[in-house]
Amino acid sequence: MSTTTAPLAPLTTQDAEALVSAAHRAAEAAGVTVSVTVLDAGGHLLAFRRDDRAVLISGETSTRKAYTALQLNAPTADLVDAVQPGGPFHTLPTALDRPLLFIAGGVPVRRDGRLIGAIGVGGGAPEQDHGFATAAVANLAA
Repeated sequence: MSTTTAPLAPLTTQDAEALVSAAHRAAEAAGVTVSVTVLDAGGHLLAFRRDDRAVLISGETSTRKAYTALQLNAPTADLVDAVQPGGPFHTLPTALDRPLLFIAGGVPVRRDGRLIGAIGVGGGAPEQDHGFATAAVANLAA
């Protein structure tokens, strides 16, 4: 009996651009200007878009949200309580080379149940950013 698994198709630049477009469409429909970052499984930037009307810091925010979702393989919205004093990740942000951002808007991207990248959205309210990122991932899977 073989225990090898089929090769996993990586997140492509075409996938990343589709994620960015879907997140931007969702944000525009809500009347929100955002920045969107998509990283591959290795944490490399595949796609990025910042609307000219978005606050400059939203680009850094979207990137850190994507990085956090990728590193911890979980939506950043699910990690907020973990960094509170006494939480399991309370000291983690200072233990890594790149600071993490525990605000909703970062979502892992999975294929066949395995992590292939992450998307981060910044610029709206955290709950909005999470919704835009989640909608984009659902759109990619469809």
